[in-house]
Amino acid sequence: MKKTALSMVTLGLLMGAAAGSAWAAPDWSKAPKRDITVFHPGTAAMEWVGKKSDHSGTAGLKKGETCVGCHEEKGGLNFNFKRLADKELEPAGAPKTMNYPVTVQAAYDASNLYIRLTFKAPTGGANKGDKVNEVKATMLFPDDKVPLASQVGCWASCHNDARTMPGADDKKTKYTKEGSYQLMQWASGKGAKVADGTVTTERKMDGGSLGAKAEGAKSGETYTVTFTRKNPGEGKVVPFGVAIHADNASGRFHHVSLGYTIGIGADGDVKAAK
Repeated sequence: MKKTALSMVTLGLLMGAAAGSAWAAPDWSKAPKRDITVFHPGTAAMEWVGKKSDHSGTAGLKKGETCVGCHEEKGGLNFNFKRLADKELEPAGAPKTMNYPVTVQAAYDASNLYIRLTFKAPTGGANKGDKVNEVKATMLFPDDKVPLASQVGCWASCHNDARTMPGADDKKTKYTKEGSYQLMQWASGKGAKVADGTVTTERKMDGGSLGAKAEGAKSGETYTVTFTRKNPGEGKVVPFGVAIHADNASGRFHHVSLGYTIGIGADGDVKAAK
């Protein structure tokens, strides 16, 4: 199959540089909170997820079940984190913190959808590949042509041959075999650039469609990142995934979420306040 591009908005801002802006001004005290758990996935790419001998949930995915429906219990995840941390799935060394919560809120008006992430980024990672950014926060939105998009979130963009996977091509980034992902990313470090474009597997930039903006700050140990993007439309349910690169991590050495949804005037895992 032909590998198609990932649509991306990369938003790198200095810490606190956007403090005077008025990009997003919802009353967050009125927006419901939804805690989701992000975790270090090691080398468990989409090929691993879809292989029955490795992943017992493969049969459930074929029946239409979601990752969240199987793995989320009492606000946490029921993974075997010891297995995720061992040499089988993390030959480079697992981070000291395998999972942690991210609070997600959403709000909308006629023009925009606002999404707020609040989290404490852990230290103790095995990879320090990003010398510029201590933390990067990313949201990914698959379109309806991405296989299993509503079930697996951003997982369909992660493959065994992508950058930083064992023995893979260090120039190849995330991709999909069908459809595309729109991405928003906020980066904490100095010198980070603001870009709006399309990222291919060759890391080229062109176009852009979300019209996204972002601001972020750190208070004590807590990061708060607010994204503003075009409103997809009231009544829609939007699938998404979250990825956090903490402690100067790069590539696959992130913590990621399973696939969730935002309801814009509709039911979703995260309900956007109007």
